[in-house]
Amino acid sequence: MASGVTVNDEVIRVFNDMKVRKSSSQEDVKKRKKAVLFCLSEDKKKIIVEEGKQILVGDIGETVDDPYGCFVKLLPPNDCRYGLYDATYETKESKKEDLVFIFWAPENAPLKSKMIYASSKDAIKKKFTGIKHEWQVNGLDDIQDRATLAEKLGGNVVVSLEGKPL
Repeated sequence: MASGVTVNDEVIRVFNDMKVRKSSSQEDVKKRKKAVLFCLSEDKKKIIVEEGKQILVGDIGETVDDPYGCFVKLLPPNDCRYGLYDATYETKESKKEDLVFIFWAPENAPLKSKMIYASSKDAIKKKFTGIKHEWQVNGLDDIQDRATLAEKLGGNVVVSLEGKPL
């Protein structure tokens, strides 16, 4: 069931910026988003970029030591969100980067919120072409452990995530 919710152009722009890894200057790379959250607008009609809920590549090593742990802390404990996380990981063969689309629907979010986010998920997913990994998360227990993300990315072949061994 579609909710009639539309996706704001800024959301699509953010996705495209994260997806396309142009060879760019160090300054541009630092401004690239490592992770970002999207929420519904107040009138519940649009999916928008959530103000202040992002991690920039340039923050890593400066104000952010553990980008994944920092991303998990951005998630609200009592409401739903959509997220994009640009995961950097290694398998035994190679280094990889993949975008992960996360649907955050914690157990204690209001039922109405869970329903509208669930029914609007397809609207945002259709705009995010080429996403290989989708993950629905229903609580901190599911997302806190980096090994769970590593499993989503490549099962037991992933040996490190964000430069840290698993």
